[in-house]
Amino acid sequence: MHLAAVQRILGVLLMVFSLSMLPPMLVALATEDRDGLLEFGISGIAILAAGAMIWLPVAKIRSMLRLREGFLIVALFWAVLGAAGGLPLVLMSAPGLSVTDAVFESISGLTTTGSTVITGLDALPLSVLFYRQELQWLGGMGIIVLAVAILPMLGIGGMQLYRAETPGPIKDAKLTPRIKETAKFLWLVYFGLTCICAFAYWLAGMSVFDAVAHSFSTVSTGGYSPYDASFGHFDNPILHVIAILFMALGGTNFALHFMALRRGSLSPYFHDEEFRAYLGVLIVVTLITGGYLFAASYYATVGTDFLHAAFQVVSITTSTGYTTATFADWPLFLPVLLIFASFMGGCASSTSGGLKVVRIVLLFKQGMRVLRQLIHPRAVINVQIGGRPLEPRVIEGIWGFFSAYILCFAVGMLILMAFGLDQVTAFSAMATCINNLGPGLGDVASNFHGLGDGPKWVLNIAMLMGRLEVFTLLVLFTPEFWRA
Repeated sequence: MHLAAVQRILGVLLMVFSLSMLPPMLVALATEDRDGLLEFGISGIAILAAGAMIWLPVAKIRSMLRLREGFLIVALFWAVLGAAGGLPLVLMSAPGLSVTDAVFESISGLTTTGSTVITGLDALPLSVLFYRQELQWLGGMGIIVLAVAILPMLGIGGMQLYRAETPGPIKDAKLTPRIKETAKFLWLVYFGLTCICAFAYWLAGMSVFDAVAHSFSTVSTGGYSPYDASFGHFDNPILHVIAILFMALGGTNFALHFMALRRGSLSPYFHDEEFRAYLGVLIVVTLITGGYLFAASYYATVGTDFLHAAFQVVSITTSTGYTTATFADWPLFLPVLLIFASFMGGCASSTSGGLKVVRIVLLFKQGMRVLRQLIHPRAVINVQIGGRPLEPRVIEGIWGFFSAYILCFAVGMLILMAFGLDQVTAFSAMATCINNLGPGLGDVASNFHGLGDGPKWVLNIAMLMGRLEVFTLLVLFTPEFWRA
């Protein structure tokens, strides 16, 4: 294990992250928020100094990064970054968070979970509100992918970081021959979608600040909002439709966006089996939800029923977590149906959480293969995706991931119940955090402020596991990982 290389990269990445304090400082300066300017300035200097102290002792050491160092860097960086990101929230008198709450809020933002412990968002300084949105935007595509794109010193071993960071079951596919170029193109697509989303929000009636802030958390499928009422603050159906579109795009494989732009055609989307399944699930669940709301006469008109249904289905399935209505109060099975939809999540290599659609598709196909094998024992039946047969190791890896994911969810839920949470609250809190969703049911339907410190630290781990897809953390606890 080349620990010096790990230390060097970790220090550099922390120093890069210290630059994230500059935009909220500019917002504080523009709004004459002297306290915010000072506190974000102190936080930036402290994080820069910490990164420099980690980096300087090993600055001249050069060694090849292997996959195991990539896993360790990613896991350490997200854990350290979560703590560092909470520093300004601890220093500021508003919202005045404890260390536990500040770290929870920071990790929730960076992992694009969107669960919050803050109440009274509407009254907070704009610098704090912008900072929360910025955390989600940086976490959406993954700040380590950004680092691979902009830091030449990570050109060696960059693929190791990229494979450890990017979500999805097949991580070796590159859009370009060089991994640094791949990361750059992904970030250009991400940045472009964010700009278009912000412009659309502004045209539809949002202020400039609200448009930028909500574009950050829409394209990143993060779900933070500067308002306690979340997206329900805006009683504007056009804004809701724009949000539905860009949440769905955020939950789509970004490689498809890249190929569609390069070819100038929408055909890459509809030739992709995962995207077709993703779109089909969104439509079917929306029809079920909207139809049931209409049958129950929950809202005044059928249009309102289906608009709220479409918004919440897309928001929760893509793990964005915006709300226009308190879906926890919807009748009968609908709240649980939506929570279950979050387990599926969006497409691989998107900003969404959850298991990912391609894994669900392949698990279904594997189940069908087993059934056919029972009927035709001597037949050779392959599992295919996009017309191509998959190697058995891929299917085995997906089954292993699914088992580990569900096991971590079950253990986490039991631990939360041991802390005294009721079954509904424990189930939904663990589901929303490991799926990087945000809102839950029971006592966490609106926010997580009422939970004790113990449950919040459990949920911090769950959010990191969900963002890094479980194995990136679990592999650190295997003896083989630490053997030279």
